[in-house]
Amino acid sequence: MIDDDTRELLQRGAVIPACPLALTERRSLDERRQRALLRYYIAAGVGGVAVGVHTTQFAIRDPRVGLYEPVLSLAAEELRRADRTLVRIAGVCGATQQALAEAELAHGLGYHAVLLSLAALADADEDALVRHCRRVAEIVPVVGFYLQPAVGGRVLTYAFWRRFLEIENVVAIKIAPFDRYRTLDVARAVADSRRGDVALYTGNDDQIVLDLLTPFHFGTADADVDVEVVNDADALQATQRDLRIVGGLLGHWAVWTRKAVELLEDCRAAVCEGGGAPVDLLRRAVEVTDCNAAFFDAANNYRGCIAGLHEVLRRQGLLAGTWCLDPDERLSPGQSDEIDRVYRAYPHLHDDAFVAEHAQQWLRP
Repeated sequence: MIDDDTRELLQRGAVIPACPLALTERRSLDERRQRALLRYYIAAGVGGVAVGVHTTQFAIRDPRVGLYEPVLSLAAEELRRADRTLVRIAGVCGATQQALAEAELAHGLGYHAVLLSLAALADADEDALVRHCRRVAEIVPVVGFYLQPAVGGRVLTYAFWRRFLEIENVVAIKIAPFDRYRTLDVARAVADSRRGDVALYTGNDDQIVLDLLTPFHFGTADADVDVEVVNDADALQATQRDLRIVGGLLGHWAVWTRKAVELLEDCRAAVCEGGGAPVDLLRRAVEVTDCNAAFFDAANNYRGCIAGLHEVLRRQGLLAGTWCLDPDERLSPGQSDEIDRVYRAYPHLHDDAFVAEHAQQWLRP
């Protein structure tokens, strides 16, 4: 089970970057730079890290690659060295037997929870999906995952999420359908479940700031009961009528991470003050989405999304190149120019100076 300190951190809300994979030019693991990435995130002030997820590249599971266990083990080792509590989340995917094996491995390596992808169960009905999730949750706490269909996810209905929330060992949900209707399906399911112990995290890279600021109000099965978004862990525990997307588990936050930590703090402060969303944060919402479009290659249906993150980290000196396990996975034509553009347009959003000050320290063996 997840310990009380880690659960409290997860429920309060945190920046949780989805960790990229550091490779050499020969496409083998660059252990020194992989450790440097994790040290960067820790120094930037994150609340946790997700490893073995889409941003880490699903191909690490290929037996010919064989990097799933080595990368998870390395990351767990670095995260344990931190001087504070950090949430360790491992990505788990595949059909049930694969997912169970990965969950056992993650549990054995000391991960607090697993981010459970259902992409491999594209043809399964909801009964089978719930059984699958329940079996994984018998091994390790589960973070549900609504992955957008454009990168391999499937549509998951309100009814599925209500049943999913009946699984006791569910601790959080990452909402990443890139769709407001489907985002509302998840939020409404949590509201109606009265599960005050399940934290909501945004993975909607096109709506990061707005997800963190928006108060959702729903009518429920009980007359005259509203669900109001608040950002206070104590209040969340005190009344199951209150709900908020409290943080982000994001590939986007794998870059410019120090500024992401500041952004979450600003959003939290604005929510706690009450009133309308500050104009400055609404402006930043647009700026962050514009940056994400460049990093994730939205113009080309996200084909360069992983390489785009690698390119930002390469420019900062944390990665040696943009190599992915699949040689055909690379920056799209014009994507580098788009990254140049957002660098020029939003200098207040990058953390290049912070990285430059500490990079050599993080890169030490």
